[in-house]
Amino acid sequence: MKIQDFMITDVISVQEDIKIKDLLKSFVDHKIGGVPVVDENAHLIGIISDGDVIRYLQPDGRTIYDAFSMVFISEKEGLRHKIETSIEHNSSEIMKKKVYTVRPDDDIEKALSIFSRYHFKKIPVVDESNKVIGVISRGDIIRSVYNKVIAESDE
Repeated sequence: MKIQDFMITDVISVQEDIKIKDLLKSFVDHKIGGVPVVDENAHLIGIISDGDVIRYLQPDGRTIYDAFSMVFISEKEGLRHKIETSIEHNSSEIMKKKVYTVRPDDDIEKALSIFSRYHFKKIPVVDESNKVIGVISRGDIIRSVYNKVIAESDE
């Protein structure tokens, strides 16, 4: 079985200069948990998952130093404040640049190996020029395995 048998081709992607608030709107509007980040020619340059956003929005503690002694203040910045000060930032700040990809003619075992080893939820499918032509998710594989293999054998 090949990647092309499992992948979806209706890909929602973003460019690296998208604001975080617009990225979140895209996640909500399309009911997705991650997107490939592409350049103006749809070539893959990174990926952002909902987990990346959550880690980015996690409020930070802060350390204050004065001239006479070091003092650690374990004061948490509030989530609302972190969101308000971050939503206008470019998504490139949270984009992962090291991305594992597959090609449509790769065997499905390649995707399964990446999913199991790195615990990703989605993998971009690219052509020979690194242009995003699809994505494959863990859910896509589970649904396809059931529909194409298990359901057919039960008939």
